[in-house]
Amino acid sequence: MFILKRQDVEISSIQHPKRDQQVPILHYQGQTFRLISLFKASQEEEARALWRELTDNRGKACVLLEEADRFSVWGKVRLDQLGNDTGGHSKIGIFIQASILLLQAVDMEIEEFLGTKQASLFQKDIAEVLKKQQFPEVSTPEAVKQLVTTNPLEAAKLPAWQENHVTIFLQELHKLGKTYFGNANFAHQVVDRLQDMPEAERSLFISWLNQSSLSKLWQ
Repeated sequence: MFILKRQDVEISSIQHPKRDQQVPILHYQGQTFRLISLFKASQEEEARALWRELTDNRGKACVLLEEADRFSVWGKVRLDQLGNDTGGHSKIGIFIQASILLLQAVDMEIEEFLGTKQASLFQKDIAEVLKKQQFPEVSTPEAVKQLVTTNPLEAAKLPAWQENHVTIFLQELHKLGKTYFGNANFAHQVVDRLQDMPEAERSLFISWLNQSSLSKLWQ
């Protein structure tokens, strides 16, 4: 939609109506946008790719803001929508949901391409990894089976993981997937595997992934 410079816009912050946090808001020509994703100056390509994906492929009204030391992507929003845009989930809850969706996608691909027996072995391997790493609540084959079969976007309760658990989980999931498939191609379409997530939540996770040590694995 727009590529703008800092002098073109006004940026402020407002109190989130449902959470104890300030939400950055960008104002441009009477329209209001909220921050979707932040990129370093060296990540111009990634910022432009996300902006194009949202505007050209998904028809969203978005701003790409160019600043000397960073790039940022902002999505159009009405201020009265803010209470609904992330479904009430905490940031870590969103990361956990996304991680489980990726687990389910890898599991489905293994079953589709390698067969049911290999998918069962994969689930056992995941359970072993989680047990070894002492993950809370999901270190048995039964718990992993539930992770694989339950939609995390509708689950009443998510595993009580911290951010470091999510990072380790995605590292180990990538490692196992590479072992089963013989290459890392399965990980390249990460955004496509998260289409069921609300856009704001998906963008938050992708932004975190881009700026983490996992970016080289799942991009």
